[in-house]
Amino acid sequence: MNYDKLTQKKQELDGFRPLPPALTRNLDDWFRIELTYTSNAIEGNTLTRRETAVVIEKGLTVGGKSLKEHLEATNHAHALDLVHGLIKKKPSELSSRDILNIHDIILKGIDDDNAGHYRNVPVRISGSTVILPNPRKVPDLMDEFQSWLTGKDGLHPVVFAGEAHYRLVTIHPFVDGNGRTARLLMNLLLMMAGYPPAIIRKRDRLAYIAALEKAQLGGSKEDYEKIVAKAADRSLDIYLKAAKGESAIGDVDTPHLLKIGELAKAAGQTVPTIRFWTKAGLLEVAEVTESGYQLYAPDMVQRCEKIKQLKAERQTLEEIKQFLS
Repeated sequence: MNYDKLTQKKQELDGFRPLPPALTRNLDDWFRIELTYTSNAIEGNTLTRRETAVVIEKGLTVGGKSLKEHLEATNHAHALDLVHGLIKKKPSELSSRDILNIHDIILKGIDDDNAGHYRNVPVRISGSTVILPNPRKVPDLMDEFQSWLTGKDGLHPVVFAGEAHYRLVTIHPFVDGNGRTARLLMNLLLMMAGYPPAIIRKRDRLAYIAALEKAQLGGSKEDYEKIVAKAADRSLDIYLKAAKGESAIGDVDTPHLLKIGELAKAAGQTVPTIRFWTKAGLLEVAEVTESGYQLYAPDMVQRCEKIKQLKAERQTLEEIKQFLS
């Protein structure tokens, strides 16, 4: 991963700071809704983005939606408010109580018996073969996590935040709410370092879960790290465009995604070639449907042209991959 690009964008953003108060409020408000909507959607909440905004901003209920889904929205928004209150701390000053307090708000009114408490029962991730730690080990594992979190390891801020998320969900210290708590902790660490919060989009859900599971089963963390890095990159772009006045805040219009056959036709390639380039890491999958079909963003057409050009220059697959990263 090329984290230098993220550092450069962050430095460019720093050049616009302090941002105008009105712009900062607008960005905070947009991210509050978007982070709540996406984080809950990953866990199965069916509130739409607009419905999430209505629940949080207007305090209204949405017909046909459960009380639990409403509470998940308001709780996450309140937990994010707590996170903003912790930003002035340093990672070395974070305590286990801070993490427990975040979790307490996440499950408030949903599961008060377990809110803000480590689990004391075995748990499994639905549909996964990952074996989670024995509940008796959780307190010690969280102590080790706390020591790592507050230590100095020299990691890039985006790597550090992503690794904290990965370690917390792998310990799985809570009966429920592990993912939401881990994503909030990740974004707390990013904001402490001056980065905008990273949004794991709903459309990235399957790829995100698969990447986590792959790493937890002993495979490479590369897929997971790439998802986190891209999320951080998108948020930096939102902030930079807003700071430059180039686009409306939170412009999240989703482009039409291409099926593999559509991409092959648009790029003048065969479907097997597109599959091969995808497997080799040269093309990026934007979304995986519930049925397992891979979809590609329109800019992958230009990526195919670049790959074709580099292959004509006799670049190896590894060299092309490095060039495109």
